[in-house]
Amino acid sequence: MSMSASGMADENSSAYWERRAQRFADRGEGLAAVCSYGMPDFYNRAIQLTQRRALSRWLRFEPGARVLDVGCGVGRWSRLCAMRGANLTGIDVSPTMVGIAAQRSYHAGIADRCRFLVQDLVDLALPDRFDLVLGVTVLQHILAPARLERAVLRMAQHLAPRGRMLLLEAAPVKATRRCDSAIFAARQRCYYQQLFTDCGLRIRAITGVDPAPFRTWALPYLRRLPGGMHLATTTLVSALSLPFDLALAPWAVDQSWHALFVLEHAGGARA
Repeated sequence: MSMSASGMADENSSAYWERRAQRFADRGEGLAAVCSYGMPDFYNRAIQLTQRRALSRWLRFEPGARVLDVGCGVGRWSRLCAMRGANLTGIDVSPTMVGIAAQRSYHAGIADRCRFLVQDLVDLALPDRFDLVLGVTVLQHILAPARLERAVLRMAQHLAPRGRMLLLEAAPVKATRRCDSAIFAARQRCYYQQLFTDCGLRIRAITGVDPAPFRTWALPYLRRLPGGMHLATTTLVSALSLPFDLALAPWAVDQSWHALFVLEHAGGARA
């Protein structure tokens, strides 16, 4: 995809996510709105389990910690943080996502610790600094390099001096474009590592998420299969992948398709 094409895709991304939210965000847990588009619920639940497994070690903070959830979607990670005592701010480009996230926090009894705002990460401007900045599969949907760098800089500027940033993204060690689309890019891991360094961040750790290769092998073909075959193949891929992902992710970091980057300031945020 050329830079001009990626720029056009980014400009239309808010409309894309709003359409997707209106269609899927209020169905069950809303995973089809924020995980893999068009996939069965169990497939997306498996994705969420691997993400939670990777995040679990790092989503620890003192009660009252200030947490920013960028691209918060329907608030699945926002609610988890608020339930653990955080004062949570969530942002998303989709008004429907933001509305549902706020509604669900109210029903969970944690609305007093949550605020949700319609805001594009690239233009993030809040008066606060946060002890934890969290982003789960957000940067992989910002295709234009200039916008991507600006988004990372905005997050770094909103991170408290001794704060931590957790970014979980599609970031394979070896370059591949087999799963790329008009709204998604799996950038090579070294690309992100250099970007974070350029934006004044230090990588404290990188954790694996989903080292089993079956899902990424199959994904480009799954949606082309007819209904019955699609469901059967998706079930098989999920069943094969999940045990490997949950058991091996902490150690098979280089084999993982997604990576969790644990970041800190490298001596001060870049202006």
